[in-house]
Amino acid sequence: MMLSWKQLILLSFIGCLGGELLLQGPVFIKEPSNSIFPVGSEDKKITLNCEARGNPSPHYRWQLNGSDINLSMEYRYKLNGGNLVVINPNRNWDTGSYQCFATNSVGTIVSREAKLQFAYLENFKTKMRSAVSVREGQGVVLLCGLPPHSGELSYAWIFNEYPSFVEEDSRRFVSQETGHLYIAKVEPLDVGNYTCVVTSLVTNARVLGSPTPLVLRSDGVMGEYEPKIEVQFPETLPAAKGSTVKLECFALGNPVPQINWRRSDGLPFSTKIKLRKSNGVLEIPNFQQEDAGSYECIAENSRGRNVARGRLTYYAKPHWVQLIKDVEIAVEDSLYWECRASGKPKPSYRWLKNGEALVLEERTQIENGALTISNLNVTDSGMFQCIAENKHGLVYSSAELKVVASAPDFSKTPMKKLIQVQVGSEVSLDCKPRASPRALSSWKKGDVPLQETERISFLKDGGLKIANVTKADAGIYTCIAENQFGKANGTTHLVVTEPTRITLAPSNMDVSVGESVILPCQVQHDPVLDIMFTWYFNGALTDFKKDGSHFEKVGGSSSGDLMIRNIQLKHSGKYVCMVQTGVDSVSSAADLIVRGSPGPPEDVKVDEITDTTAQLSWKEGTDNHSPVISYSVQARTPFSVGWQTATTVPEVIDGKTHTATVVELNPWVEYEFRVVASNKIGGGEPSLPSERVRTEEAVPEVPPSDAGGGGGSRSELVITWDPVPEELQNGEGFGYVVAFRPVGVTNWIQTVVTSPDTPRYVFRNESILPFSLYEVKVGVYNNKGEGPFSPVTTVFSAEEEPTVAPSQVSANSLSSSEIEVSWNAVPWKLSNGHLLGYEVQYWNNGEEESSSKLKVAGNVTSARLRGLKSNLEYYTAVRAFNSAGTGPFSATVNATTKKTRAIQI
Repeated sequence: MMLSWKQLILLSFIGCLGGELLLQGPVFIKEPSNSIFPVGSEDKKITLNCEARGNPSPHYRWQLNGSDINLSMEYRYKLNGGNLVVINPNRNWDTGSYQCFATNSVGTIVSREAKLQFAYLENFKTKMRSAVSVREGQGVVLLCGLPPHSGELSYAWIFNEYPSFVEEDSRRFVSQETGHLYIAKVEPLDVGNYTCVVTSLVTNARVLGSPTPLVLRSDGVMGEYEPKIEVQFPETLPAAKGSTVKLECFALGNPVPQINWRRSDGLPFSTKIKLRKSNGVLEIPNFQQEDAGSYECIAENSRGRNVARGRLTYYAKPHWVQLIKDVEIAVEDSLYWECRASGKPKPSYRWLKNGEALVLEERTQIENGALTISNLNVTDSGMFQCIAENKHGLVYSSAELKVVASAPDFSKTPMKKLIQVQVGSEVSLDCKPRASPRALSSWKKGDVPLQETERISFLKDGGLKIANVTKADAGIYTCIAENQFGKANGTTHLVVTEPTRITLAPSNMDVSVGESVILPCQVQHDPVLDIMFTWYFNGALTDFKKDGSHFEKVGGSSSGDLMIRNIQLKHSGKYVCMVQTGVDSVSSAADLIVRGSPGPPEDVKVDEITDTTAQLSWKEGTDNHSPVISYSVQARTPFSVGWQTATTVPEVIDGKTHTATVVELNPWVEYEFRVVASNKIGGGEPSLPSERVRTEEAVPEVPPSDAGGGGGSRSELVITWDPVPEELQNGEGFGYVVAFRPVGVTNWIQTVVTSPDTPRYVFRNESILPFSLYEVKVGVYNNKGEGPFSPVTTVFSAEEEPTVAPSQVSANSLSSSEIEVSWNAVPWKLSNGHLLGYEVQYWNNGEEESSSKLKVAGNVTSARLRGLKSNLEYYTAVRAFNSAGTGPFSATVNATTKKTRAIQI
């Protein structure tokens, strides 16, 4: 029945009032789910969840198997919020499908169905079981005979006494579908009592059947026979998407059959498929569409084979592809609501309004799940639910339809108070009041109604468009909006200004690092408009506070010039000056190229190494907008002081060459190399060092320097040299070859010194004549061979120590603290070498052990003893010495220091 306009206005007012109160229909937060209640549980109640939000808060009711539940039966039911609590559940009364209804003033929604089942397991009723008699080699099936139960079960068998359970293998199999025990081929050890054990997977209760005796017949042994499949899966088995599917297959036979599986279409098994229990169970986890098809179980032994086949079909419960959403529509408009779900088989659809089946009429139609209602009125408002279902399940989608009727109202969508636009442009004035149904609009400028012209047009949404705006178009524009429920006005002030123009724009520039530049940006604009300059660098807004050390805005009110100080490479890029007013914006861009010295070359590699050369390659780094002119190579070793310029071939490496050979390297030395690029700006940063490489070994080329010697003890020839530095040793196993010979002798005597750090060699032999002249030279060698010798030099062998004591030794007291000792020089012969001097020994009171010594150099034949004690007798003796040692002491002489004179006062 159609409502009168007054009723519609009243409902519209109530709807607006409800909008202020933020009315919201019920939306489920929690819905009931399928539950299993264990019979005999200590918990004496079960709770089915239901919770919805909405404004006002929803109230709840429940149905069981389509009939309302009497919630006043408090000893049976209790409502906890929206949750239904069933007290002392009973499988005879409470089994079934439950639905929750949530209702408020907007409408009602229905929850999904939830099944409540009861799990129980009763005792076996059979007290005694007859013996099963078979021949040895025959197959047998022992039946479990299930007791009354509900809920999922598992099965096992006891052999004779607990806890001896039957172990499953290729010969014995317990079906988890039937509970029966299958023995493919009976053997004597199988004789005994068998008891079926059934366990509830819900309650964990366990019951035992009566024992079944298995005995052997005495009339002989069963001969071989082909497999007979006793356990097989159905010809057609539906499997749900995502489920785990288990197919059983077991055969009796003699010999014991081998079980194998395959797909009838010949496709290989996916890697997820598992074979368990000696291939007796095929398990397919996470079942998908591609797993559907025919499967074959093949039982085979030496007597033949048998095949069982079955087909797995795929099904999927409905799953939403497109849900319905809350909509608000004006009266007299039409609704088109589409809900779509996927599933196999394809789902069908039905609709509910406020928890009841939607009544179809001329205005209300459903086609392929889509709901259409034409010429809406306020009574069509409410909570709607689309239900998609197939034989495997159903899903609900809920949403609110709000049909509104109201006069035009600009309070929620006011018109702009002021619109600024420039001469020659196009402007649109919006007029979009809230109104149900949509309002019709007319326009006035000032007090004059507007008519459409070539420049002025009325838009379908109620707006106004003015093309090629002139100064004369400025003024106050009023939109009058009206529908059958009322009228409302809105106004906009249109201001028309001159366009903004850039009079001096930035231009492309080319600068070097360290310079400073100004990018100009000056404009001409309408004086009534405020103007703002902004700069963008490579698309990012310039932050003058953060980058103040380089960027500064300079110029007057109509200028936004950008100064860039101390330009760096990072300042290369595109600069955009953006000029904005309240009505327009203009911009101008320029490219700034900053040229600098090159970046470091990259990926420096040593491609080939010899004993004195290294072949290098590298990749060009950034040229920083100035082409590379040349490269130079630097080298470093553990023995160098920092990086040194290396000698290369070619000597000058141009900017297009990325390889070079470093020459004049020392063999057997670790080197690192780096490359420096240069352009007309200057030299850049060096590359990262190459990996360390060692040059190859070579024969030593540098002999020891400063070879010489001499001195030492009697019968010694001392040869010395400066060791060769490690960087010149050219390889491992480095040492010295020491060669010497008496002057005038042709043959050299040679010896080897293996330590590279040793600076001397001493040759000891009684045949060496004292102070004889020898020629010596020192060479080098390593594992690669012998190198050069040092130049030949002459050295003397060790001298002979003096053999004669000084004569005519005398001692003369000079004072109370001084004695002068004198003597005649010892006679000298060539073998004594060079006289180095004399040693004077002196002591007092005959205590020669505590004597003191004084040495005088060269040919001096006297010495003065100082610091002596007064009036004391001192003894003294003298002997000569040279580099070989000291000679014999002279005869001892003595003298007494003078007395100290007393001082008279």
